[in-house]
Amino acid sequence: MLRHARAVGIVVCAVMAVGCQKPTDPDDVVHYDEAIDVASSPDPIVADTATGGRTYRVVRGNNQPDDILPYDWHAIFSATVVFNSKANDNDLDIDFPVKLSAATLAVKQASAGIITPPTGGDKEYYDFVTVGASSNQVSAINTPITLSFEVWYDLPSLRREAVITVTFTFIDNDGGTFQRAVDFRVAP
Repeated sequence: MLRHARAVGIVVCAVMAVGCQKPTDPDDVVHYDEAIDVASSPDPIVADTATGGRTYRVVRGNNQPDDILPYDWHAIFSATVVFNSKANDNDLDIDFPVKLSAATLAVKQASAGIITPPTGGDKEYYDFVTVGASSNQVSAINTPITLSFEVWYDLPSLRREAVITVTFTFIDNDGGTFQRAVDFRVAP
């Protein structure tokens, strides 16, 4: 009886081992970043000296008056967003149409395209507006939408070279949300 139970146990284990799938290879998993292509125009972005009176406030504290300073740099650029063929991957479960619900950006000082965070309590200051968008909805794969941005910034390095990170937030037709953040280089 004991031999029969062992034999049945071995057969069951063998059948289960044959029926089990190997774990998913992490290299085979598609991520949202791989399914969404984003390009800037111009590339790299070109900044000029800011004009037009756009300012920012530096809070001094300790009963000292705040400083109102003009931004040093100004740039205008476009970002084109396209869902590529990897967006059809079942692991992503993207249900078209996909709505672009937000586009935010941050400006960081850089050197040779490498972000160089300020030290000693210094800060980067920036402001931006989304000048326009061709649409807020992606209806299918390979259907581009283009957004145009105008950016003003001032960096502790006093240089124009920067990295602008734009974060796009999407909501698909089933209510699933996901993001894609892209770094764009501002030429020195």
